[in-house]
Amino acid sequence: MLKKVLVANRGEIALRILRACKELDIRTVVVHSTADEKEMFVRLADESVCIGPPQVKNSYLNIPSIISAATIANADAIHPGIGMLSENYNFAKIITDHGFKFIGPKYEHIEKMANKIKAKSIAKKVGLPILPGSRDNVLDYLDAKSIAEEIGYPIIIKSTNGGGGRGIKVVLKEKDLKNNFLLAKKEAELSFGSSQVYIEKYLNNPRHIEIQILCDNRGNAIHLGERECSIQRRNQKIIEECPSPVISDGERKKICDTTIKAMKKIGYFNIGTVEYLYDNGNFFFMEMNTRLQVEHTVTEEVYDIDIVKEQINISSGKKISFKQDEIKKKGHSIECRINAENPITQLPSTGLIKTYHPPGGPGIRIDSALYTGCNISSFYDGLISKLVCNGNTRHDCIMKLKRALDEYVIEGVQTNIPTLKKIIQTSDFIEGKFDINWLSTSFK
Repeated sequence: MLKKVLVANRGEIALRILRACKELDIRTVVVHSTADEKEMFVRLADESVCIGPPQVKNSYLNIPSIISAATIANADAIHPGIGMLSENYNFAKIITDHGFKFIGPKYEHIEKMANKIKAKSIAKKVGLPILPGSRDNVLDYLDAKSIAEEIGYPIIIKSTNGGGGRGIKVVLKEKDLKNNFLLAKKEAELSFGSSQVYIEKYLNNPRHIEIQILCDNRGNAIHLGERECSIQRRNQKIIEECPSPVISDGERKKICDTTIKAMKKIGYFNIGTVEYLYDNGNFFFMEMNTRLQVEHTVTEEVYDIDIVKEQINISSGKKISFKQDEIKKKGHSIECRINAENPITQLPSTGLIKTYHPPGGPGIRIDSALYTGCNISSFYDGLISKLVCNGNTRHDCIMKLKRALDEYVIEGVQTNIPTLKKIIQTSDFIEGKFDINWLSTSFK
C-alpha cells in the first residue's frame, strides 16, 4: 500500500483526493502556488510545498518543480487530479521514470487517447461505433472540402490534440468552410500548441453520454453505468446526472458491455471515461478521458462506490474491490457546477468570499474548497463548488436541487447560481427533453 501521495493539483479536487487518502490511512503532501498558500487544500494536507508564483505555467504546470517536491517530501506516488497535467503523457512518463507511482493510466494510453485521430482509429479497431469523418489530420482547405463533400454537411472541425470543448467549429454549408477551417487551425495552435485538426459528420441535436470504467492490472474491467452531460454552454458541461433520463436498460447494457470489451482489448489500466454522442438510439464514440472526471460525483452517489479510493488502490496494485454483478445502481443524482462568474455576461468574477453558507440536509453533497475569507483568484478556473443532490427518483433529486440552490449563500463574488435555478425549473429540463445545443438554442 502507498504510504504518501503527492497531489499535483489545487482547489476542490485536491481536497477531494486528500480526503480519500486520509480514509485509506495514506499521508498527503500538496504542491501550491504563492497565491494558494492559505487555501483549504493546503491547510488540510499533512505537508505542503510551494512550487512557484500564481501563474499556472510557473507552478501547477511546472513538471521539474513537482518532481522536486515529490522527492523532497519522499512521496510514493503522484495524483494529477483533474485538468492541469492529468492528461499529459509526458508528465506520467517522467513520474514513472523517476520511480514514483502515477495514479492514473499508463502513459502510452494517455498519449494515444489524447490524439483524437489515434483515439478514433483505436476505437474503430476494438469495435466501438464511430462517426464518419477524416481518417487522418486534415492538412489544407482542399482536403477539408473533399472530405466534407464525401460525408456531407453539416460537419464539425476539431483540434486533434484538443479537449475541454475548445477549438471546435461547426460548418453547415460549403460557403462557410474555408473561414472556419482556418479559424479552427489557428485556435488549435493557440490552445494546444498544434494546428492539427480533423473533421467529423456533425449531428444536429445529439445528447452527450459517458461511461465510467475501472480496470486493474489483473485483467479485471468493470463499468459504473452512464452519465448524462448534455447541459452544456460553449461545449462546457454545467449540469450532469446519473443515470441518463432517456437511456433504456437495454441500451445501457449494450453500450456498457461494448465499452468494457473494447477496454479489455486495448489492455486499459486504471479509471477512465468513454464519451459518446447519442442520437436516435445510436451511440457514436467521441473521445476518451484518461483521468478522473469533474462529474464522477454523481456516479459515486448512485452506485455507492468511492471512485477516487478505487483509483488509488488500483494504482497501488490492488484488484478492483467488486465484480460487475455485485454493482447495483440506486436512485438518481444530479450535479450543478457552481462557477464564479457574472450570471448575465458570464465573465469571471474574482475577489474575497465574505460570506459562505453551503446547503445541507439529506441527499446533499458539496465538493468545494470554499470558506469565508478565501480568495477567488483570476489565475485559475472559475469552478468553485460542485453541488450534488441524490434522491430515490429524478423528481426527488430535482426538488432537493431546488431547495439546495435556494439555501446556497456565496457572497463576495458573483456566481451562476441564478442561471442554474432557472435551468432546473424549465419544463424541458424537468421532462428530460434537452440535448447538447439546448442551452444555447432553447433556454431563455
